Amino acid sequence: MSGRLLAWLALIGAQILLNYASRATGGKPDRNTVYHWSTAAQALVFYGLLFGIVLLISRERTTELLALRRPRSWTRAAGTAALVIVGVIVLELAVEPFLHANREQGYTPTSWQPEHAGAFAASFVVLVFVGPFVEEATFRGLGYSLLVPYGELLAILATGVLFGLAHGLVEALPVLVALGVGLAFLRARTDSLYPGFVLHALFNAIALTLAVA
Repeated sequence: MSGRLLAWLALIGAQILLNYASRATGGKPDRNTVYHWSTAAQALVFYGLLFGIVLLISRERTTELLALRRPRSWTRAAGTAALVIVGVIVLELAVEPFLHANREQGYTPTSWQPEHAGAFAASFVVLVFVGPFVEEATFRGLGYSLLVPYGELLAILATGVLFGLAHGLVEALPVLVALGVGLAFLRARTDSLYPGFVLHALFNAIALTLAVA
């Protein structure tokens, strides 16, 4: 096992442990967290640190390992992305009445609060653009590239499961793993980070928009 892969596994393992520990000790999440300026600020710090470590692990081979290249076919990418997002949304709708996963992460406000529109806009930008790019670079970029020599199926399933666990959630875990597997499948089909980033950003944008609609 390469040193890069060990470093990446240690990074993701630490993220999983910290997030589950925080969940166990933090109590019930604030459903209106997207209306706080601190949400965007804290997320920026976290994603900045995470991306910095990813760049350190991938140094000298960043473009290659993060798959920062055009997809083989944008048409194929669009078709695969459509299948993935429809499948994930169907699964989410099926399990939501039983698991109430949308409430768990704290990003489902009770109502639209126009007086906090600025803070919401900041949270929206970070959660829809910054977060998905860093997570895609971490999992479908670096992680997938380091695992695929051991088999494409392993890379798809492993990055999907670890992506789900890294969020530190329980009720939302099935949907997050399905999304992670779908995004990794999209990465495998397109050989590029960009389609997955677009799909991930779209998924988060839809979720946040519907939450306040």
